[in-house]
Amino acid sequence: MGTSWNEEVTSFYSLSCQDRRFSKHIHDNVHGNIYLDPFFLQFVDTEQFQRLRDLKQLSLSHMVYPGAVHSRFEHSLGVYWLAGEAVHTIKAHQGSEINIERNDIKTVKLAGLLHDVAHGPFSHLFEREFLPRVLNGSKWSHEEMSVKMIDYIVDAHHIEIDAAILKNVKEMILANSANASQKTMSKKLFLYDIVANGRNGIDVDKFDYIVRDSRACGLGCNFQFQRLMETMRVMGDEICYKANDYLNIHKLFATRADLHRTVYTHAKVKAIDLMVVDALTLANGELGISESIQEPAKFWKLDDSILRQIETSDKQELKEARDLILRMRRRDLYQFCNEFSVPKDKQEHFKDITPQDIVCSQRNVGTTLKEEDVAVSIVKIDLTRGRSNPLESIKFFQEYESDRKFQIQDELISHLLPAFCQDMVVRVYSKKPELVKCRPSSRVVVKCRSSSRVMVN
Repeated sequence: MGTSWNEEVTSFYSLSCQDRRFSKHIHDNVHGNIYLDPFFLQFVDTEQFQRLRDLKQLSLSHMVYPGAVHSRFEHSLGVYWLAGEAVHTIKAHQGSEINIERNDIKTVKLAGLLHDVAHGPFSHLFEREFLPRVLNGSKWSHEEMSVKMIDYIVDAHHIEIDAAILKNVKEMILANSANASQKTMSKKLFLYDIVANGRNGIDVDKFDYIVRDSRACGLGCNFQFQRLMETMRVMGDEICYKANDYLNIHKLFATRADLHRTVYTHAKVKAIDLMVVDALTLANGELGISESIQEPAKFWKLDDSILRQIETSDKQELKEARDLILRMRRRDLYQFCNEFSVPKDKQEHFKDITPQDIVCSQRNVGTTLKEEDVAVSIVKIDLTRGRSNPLESIKFFQEYESDRKFQIQDELISHLLPAFCQDMVVRVYSKKPELVKCRPSSRVVVKCRSSSRVMVN
């Protein structure tokens, strides 16, 4: 992804060149030149959107991959740009048969720009691990909060925006969430698939973060989103792809899974994540971190700097949390003990393994373990649809002259494609490294409530 790649991207983006005399020009290290016209700048130039500069896209992965310091801010600009390119491409190729209006383009681009505007600190750790712990299984989502934040931004900054555009933007952001609402637009449903695709998972959000994250971490990325964007076609109100792009689409999902395995759920990264969750939990009573999650006026002030706030505080009430962060800074991390790759027919039994299960399962190990000494991380890696194969939800076409769309089964393409679409790994960590160092040959026994004991070597 060097200079030649950027030149190719610049050429590709020439599709949407418009009158840019009044636009702000930003040079992005992934997509090249990005242009923001005054309408979108109304949202970008707010303290709520600028907050995204202080949210690292990959949380604390930079402690393992030093280059992974990019932010939600640049990712949001990238998704905004790709959303515009996608809808411009469809309009250029099918303008005579699909009536894409100026407001449609504005809506899709704004949804791309604001899709993460209310993301929590530390990537998904905040909403998937911290909040469920302190709020007894909270189902809070950054997508829902983003919808609230958009209303707050519009009101607080007196932004003039068409009510229909605003409503459709919020629906597009929720399109891939558990709380997706009924679409207002009875036609042009394909527009909802561009930013957050609840139909099959192919969207510009993934296009951006897969390339951006790979680049930041120094990893190769042979998935070509440009080809998909150039050849996609709307058929029957859904976006379809050329049949010969099947393997390229599979690369999209496989590359995402590789990033999860190699970066997002790296054993050391997860150790750091566990320490951050513990530190935030210890500090929550004093700082009221979880109290801001329903009020945009408070929530926009919460970002990754909360760790520094804890670390530099002199309050005695924050001493335990402060000591934990200090351990993290000094690389005195929770010690990885071992992991167990759960067989696919037993995954349901292992989804709720707790430190108590680990402690109760130990036999004759020579050391008395306590629950507070153990941390458990349950890692799930899939192709974006859990145990389901996302390619089964994608429609293809053979030639542009044909109006027939169809699905393709994996076995018709290659017998090397995976037969199962989800891995589950149970990892066990010791919060006290000395418990591991004194017994380097120890083994961890994992016992789930509905199965026999499994030895992790």
